[in-house]
Amino acid sequence: MRAPRSLQGRLGLWLGLGLTLVWIAAASVTALIARTEMEEVFDAALQETAQRLLPLAAIDILNREEEGISQRLAAIRNHEEFFTYIVRDDQGRVLLTSHSADPASFPAWDGTGFRQTATHRLYNDEAVQGTVRITVAEPLDHRASVARELQMGLGLPLLILLPVALLTIVLAVRASLAPLRQFRDRLAARGARDLGPVAASGLPVEIAPVADAMNGLLARLSSAFEAERSFAANAAHELRTPLAGAIAQAQRLQAETRDPDARARAAGIEATLKRLTRLSERLMQLARAEGGRLRRDKAADLRPVAEVVAGDVSRTVGQGRIALSLPDGAVMSDLDPDAFAILLRNLIENALRHGAAEAPVDVTLTADGTLSVANDGPTVPAGRLASLTDRFERAGTGDDGIGLGLAIVAAIAERTGARLDLLSPRAGRDSGFEARFTLPGDRVQPD
Repeated sequence: MRAPRSLQGRLGLWLGLGLTLVWIAAASVTALIARTEMEEVFDAALQETAQRLLPLAAIDILNREEEGISQRLAAIRNHEEFFTYIVRDDQGRVLLTSHSADPASFPAWDGTGFRQTATHRLYNDEAVQGTVRITVAEPLDHRASVARELQMGLGLPLLILLPVALLTIVLAVRASLAPLRQFRDRLAARGARDLGPVAASGLPVEIAPVADAMNGLLARLSSAFEAERSFAANAAHELRTPLAGAIAQAQRLQAETRDPDARARAAGIEATLKRLTRLSERLMQLARAEGGRLRRDKAADLRPVAEVVAGDVSRTVGQGRIALSLPDGAVMSDLDPDAFAILLRNLIENALRHGAAEAPVDVTLTADGTLSVANDGPTVPAGRLASLTDRFERAGTGDDGIGLGLAIVAAIAERTGARLDLLSPRAGRDSGFEARFTLPGDRVQPD
């Protein structure tokens, strides 16, 4: 039999098994001691019966007018007789018997004291200088029956007490391990990005050091990840000024040179620097999504944020490219407005970059908190949809995208408990692409 894998199961099994064995051993020893004491009590009763009957029998026999007459006592009323006796003289003649005694069951006289045959326990005694002899017999079946009843009396309570004791052990072990299960549940409820310490109150002293060591490990991991995020954000921030200066120098070089080849090289340098600038911005956004606080204590209406972002992008790409649809009522959410602006801008720019040229990008925010950004264009294979949220994963090798837009949106969704669904083709069409972001938490209705 394999031992249970759980600590609760092992404790319950071994404690229950140990208690069962101890109780069985205790009951067996008790039964053995009780059997010995019972034999002594029955022997004492057998001896006392003989000694009480012998004087009465001797008086009766001595007062008889004729010697050697055998007499059987009649029963006053029917009853079960456990002790039978016979009275004999020194010549072995039976002078007196109890009403149910069988003389054939009594062996020949061989002196006073206890004797035992295959069926009876006997006691011999004599009086009047050995001329009156009594033998009292008790069936061994009677003693065996009493012993069985004693054993049943000791064993039957165990059938009730053992299950109750085992159930008590299981409940006690379960209650004792409740803090450990609560610690496990708190740990299992943590998200992939939550590396804060896990509350370890109420844990047994044997388990508390393990929890402390794990919290220490989580703290070290959090510090390491925070250092990485800080480095990425600081590096991206520090690159802004030199990149802007380099772009200005490349633009000035294009304006001042008359050499077409030099102008083309300067334009290439400018395009590369601008792409590097976008990469630094995306890295800062990714660091914000992975390390910042993305949900607020107070809910706010996100419609104005959507209007500002859509209007800002429209001024860059031209009017008519962004089709924004908002509900009449407020869309309240505790999602940080800056985080919402970051994810919305990334979704719109991703749709503009990979969608059909000149086709509008449909941006819809519904009253139930669902943000949809859809564009026309080629269908993305189903096998590619899941990988689009990977970092530096681009839809095609020929575009100039960074490959971080959907990764940033996916990080915000994961950190806030929101849901991101990627669909291709878009809903109601045979082609295109659609990203749906469901705002986290319960919607808060405005007063």
